[in-house]
Amino acid sequence: MPELPEVEVTRRGIEPWVAGRRVERVDVRTGALRWPVPPALAALLGGRTIRRVGRRGKYLLLEVDEGWCIVHLGMTGTLRVLRNVPKPPAAAKHDHVDWIFDDFVLRFRDPRRFGAVLWHSREAGDVLGHPLLARLGIEPFAQSFSGVLLHRETRGRKVSVKQALLAGDIVVGVGNIYASESLFRAGIRPTTPAGRISLARYELLAEAVRATLAAAIEKGGSTLRDFVGSNGESGYFQLEYFVYDRAGQPCRVCGSPVRQIVQGQRSTYYCPRCQR
Repeated sequence: MPELPEVEVTRRGIEPWVAGRRVERVDVRTGALRWPVPPALAALLGGRTIRRVGRRGKYLLLEVDEGWCIVHLGMTGTLRVLRNVPKPPAAAKHDHVDWIFDDFVLRFRDPRRFGAVLWHSREAGDVLGHPLLARLGIEPFAQSFSGVLLHRETRGRKVSVKQALLAGDIVVGVGNIYASESLFRAGIRPTTPAGRISLARYELLAEAVRATLAAAIEKGGSTLRDFVGSNGESGYFQLEYFVYDRAGQPCRVCGSPVRQIVQGQRSTYYCPRCQR
């Protein structure tokens, strides 16, 4: 599933192409995604100019004067830039939505259809007030994200620290892969109750979250199954995982076998020696 690094890689890849460019038309071939694609989307975006491409958590925000097109990649979604010269590329079975510009197509592909393409009008207020965005936690690269914040927001929480990271109400975008990797970098066992972790250790975790996500973005994200960037290239951060998907393999730091457990129906990976 694309997590924050993959979404940010996508944002950075498409923004130079679409920002300041006029959408000639929008073709919606499949409206039945995770939530129905608005029937009026083509009319709302056709002829409009994309002002900027933003991101909130794992949501991409394509802004025009009249509002925002909200895109979520779901579990298997991608947004790719495809040149339509000399002719537009033919759409395949899982290519659901095209934003057609004068010399390229921005194509949304999603084999499992858990992604979303939605609309939020400017008359409804700022897009950050949309029900899908309003209750999201702080961005991990925001200046106010810190160990102090993590420590304060987890007092009294009995859930594991990994589950607290995944919940998204404290900090957004730290999905399953990057939670495991960040906890390794911070030397914290993922099963530790969130409310029992000290301020000093949360300071380490906040730094680890930022470092892990920044490194993943630099490497183009992780490609484990379907993800590719806007140019069709795979990410390769998975080649540098410390623990994720490395069960039974030696820890890159101490050599102990990496362990795998299940938390909240998601696989967790950790080193029993480095993470205590």
